[in-house]
Amino acid sequence: MPRFAAACVLALAFQSPSLAQAPVAHAPGSPAAAPSFTTEIMPLLTKAGCNQGACHGKGQGQNGFRLSLRGFAPEQDYKWITREFDGRRIDRTVPAASLLLRKAIADSPHEGGKLFAPGGREYELLLAWIGAGYPGPAKDEVKISKLELTPAAAVLKPGEEVQLVATATFADGSKRDVTWLTKFDSNDAAFLQVSPGGKARAVRNGASAVRAMFLTEVAVTVFSMPYDRQVDPKRYEGGNNFVDTHVFAKLKELRIEPSDLCSDEEFVRRLFLDAAGILPTAEEVTAFVADKTPMKRAKLVDAVLARPEFTDYWALQLGDLFQNRKERDHDVRGTKGVRQFHEWLRQQVAANRPWNELARDVLTASGSNSESPAVGYYVVTVGEQRHADRSDAPESVAQSFLGIRIGCAKCHNHPLERHTQDDFYHFAAYFSRVKLDRKDAKSGATKLSVSHPDQNQNKSPVGVSQPRTGMFMKPQPLDRTPNDVKPTDDPREVLAKWVTDPANEYFTGAMVNRVWRHYLDVGLVEPVDDLRATNPPTNPALWAALKKEFLDSRYDLRALMRAVLNSRTYQLSSATRGGNATDARFYSHYYARRLPAEVMLDAICDATAVPDKFDGYPLGLRAVQVPDPGTASYFLRTFGRSERVTACACERASDVSLPSVLHLIVGETVANKVAAGGGWLAKHLAAEKDDDKLMDALFLRALARTPTPAERAKVKDLLKDAPRDEVYRDLFWAVMNSKEFLFNR
Repeated sequence: MPRFAAACVLALAFQSPSLAQAPVAHAPGSPAAAPSFTTEIMPLLTKAGCNQGACHGKGQGQNGFRLSLRGFAPEQDYKWITREFDGRRIDRTVPAASLLLRKAIADSPHEGGKLFAPGGREYELLLAWIGAGYPGPAKDEVKISKLELTPAAAVLKPGEEVQLVATATFADGSKRDVTWLTKFDSNDAAFLQVSPGGKARAVRNGASAVRAMFLTEVAVTVFSMPYDRQVDPKRYEGGNNFVDTHVFAKLKELRIEPSDLCSDEEFVRRLFLDAAGILPTAEEVTAFVADKTPMKRAKLVDAVLARPEFTDYWALQLGDLFQNRKERDHDVRGTKGVRQFHEWLRQQVAANRPWNELARDVLTASGSNSESPAVGYYVVTVGEQRHADRSDAPESVAQSFLGIRIGCAKCHNHPLERHTQDDFYHFAAYFSRVKLDRKDAKSGATKLSVSHPDQNQNKSPVGVSQPRTGMFMKPQPLDRTPNDVKPTDDPREVLAKWVTDPANEYFTGAMVNRVWRHYLDVGLVEPVDDLRATNPPTNPALWAALKKEFLDSRYDLRALMRAVLNSRTYQLSSATRGGNATDARFYSHYYARRLPAEVMLDAICDATAVPDKFDGYPLGLRAVQVPDPGTASYFLRTFGRSERVTACACERASDVSLPSVLHLIVGETVANKVAAGGGWLAKHLAAEKDDDKLMDALFLRALARTPTPAERAKVKDLLKDAPRDEVYRDLFWAVMNSKEFLFNR
């Protein structure tokens, strides 16, 4: 039997006729009330899996029967259940004979198999609903306002279990235990399992969470499963700042041992690559290692954050975030427009512009793309859509600025979050007055104005029509707080005020998470741009502290980075110890990662002193300085440069692939640059006759360290039997194909 079939409950076609009845007026859950279709029947179908995408919840349904995905449209579901095919799914005269029930108990052939036991609670609920005249959704039914799980957190040993209790609070203040109607899922079943009834069972050491969904609300319980081992308490001492306080507290809670501090050589190379996207020079490495002052690492952090290369590198990061590219079809900005937006972003980074101010400028950009380069953000997200609210702009803004993925709510309620389809269109309404006067780059500048596509509608209320219900949706934030947008307002101004409000934790958290992931490789929330209640951070205390730091600094990105870079956590060695080798989520050691495409190419060019030439740009321009991701480069494409087509951070690839490995080994990039007659190696082979000094220079240049005694001895052995230039070319090639060069460690 297919796995998905076990989740399906409802009957297919060919079911008994009936007539729909008016909903009862009793309050749901009271003894005299018929079961509520909205608050009882729909959650039951969701929990059983009937309306999941693998069963009847897909667009065309399954085997002649369809439901709205996860019950986002109960009024449609009611019609399909009770009236489709002349109502043959319900038997009004003999409720127990209804195929809706017979299929569920496997009394009639059902691909989903048997899910309910005759006489069981689920069976009795459906039977009572049918027997009461199968009342439909009531317009005046009290809506749910909150779902809570108890316990909210727990510590377990592998094999231990705990029963969760789900409590729903409704708008009238009433509360109900809805555990048996709640859908439970584990965020990581390898660590934690949960039964349909809400009993959580720890599988192995680590941490995970259980998420629960009832109607439109969600809740989570976080579990810790500490390792059964003793760790010397002194291993958790010696932190540099608040980052370490929270990281080491979590490690101590889980009994995961932190690694030792990294060496000076490791730190200087790591910092230059992570913060500025460049290799340190041999002179910079030597000077830093020789420095004996106690605060030298903090001083180096300040120095690197002040470098122009830092500005270049973070202009690239923001270019990814804001999808700065040429359009694939009917591009109206051209390369010039992309360069203008890139230069504008670079100026913001150089000036250390507060993140909230920079974000506000992008969100509210108006005018021509030449005079206001940030208009380019709307050029690529709105594109040729006449109605901006129907474009990619709403979901791109939510993901880029808030770290919230609301795209799925465009068609149905979010499957993992409380955002409904109505929430999406309320949010989309903020863009209903974005109007682009698109012109070919040769004909003039494209302009963004604040107007309804039909200017005769500019005096009408601001909003959009919800396509499923036809209801008029006024602009409303995703947290559903009320606001007032007048027809004469630019709705984006109101949106930007809410987005950048210090009380908006998603705005603060989204950038905190991106910065943390950039430097530590793993976000506190993963995926990095998927913040939601059902995806809690791995270290809530650190999450809160970093957001507070960012707020207290008034959205100073450099200040946030300084706190991260000065922490002992960031400065831990990538070498693991016996108690942390399997840790990939709690920062017990520095997680080595492959260099990004642009950084790797620049590192190869810098080490060999042979620059790449990009079409349309002067020789010597570094890869991180290239504004347009469409610029031709086999190397950058192969190593996962972001194409900036969507707002998803997943566009930038960092995995190790066979084509990339083969290109480094047998491709032209490394081999040609190593052997170039005007390159670094050729010049130093001629100028430096002392092999020890040449080896030192080569290793310092590429790896920020001198060779080990074993490496030095091996090279000298090779020099006895082979030409000097051949040995050093092979050595240089081997160094640049090593993990130590290609990865930041």
